[in-house]
Amino acid sequence: MTEGSPHIDRESLKLLVGPVTASNGWRADELSAIDGCGEVDIATRRSDGTLRAARIVWIVRHGNAVYVRSVNGTTAAWYRGVQTCHEGELSAGRLHRGVVFVEAGTHAGEGSGLDDALDAAYRGKYGRSSGAVARITADVARATTLRTDPA
Repeated sequence: MTEGSPHIDRESLKLLVGPVTASNGWRADELSAIDGCGEVDIATRRSDGTLRAARIVWIVRHGNAVYVRSVNGTTAAWYRGVQTCHEGELSAGRLHRGVVFVEAGTHAGEGSGLDDALDAAYRGKYGRSSGAVARITADVARATTLRTDPA
């Protein structure tokens, strides 16, 4: 640094540019909050715009994207709610964010690679409960894979 040149420390720079945002809209601190929560609440939006009661779900991160599945498959009330209006709200600790749900994985016409990666992410994050992990990685749950993007 030369004399007379301005000096901006890292913390000041963060305040100037704000948190880093992934290409899909999630900020780095939001992704960390989601990673750090074992369970999150998802409230789906009705066609009239009101929110249904929140449901506890397991959520995983893959790269800079966030994914959720219905452990009870397509018959679960919250998942059926997603099919009405692919919008809702996600709460993970102090994070509260409007979200949109995007069909993903094999059932959405993608290859099985994403589902396999998400299975590994679920096992890595929730491996302590093998019975529950077996259900969230079963075909019935894989058929409900949703990418959850910020609204």
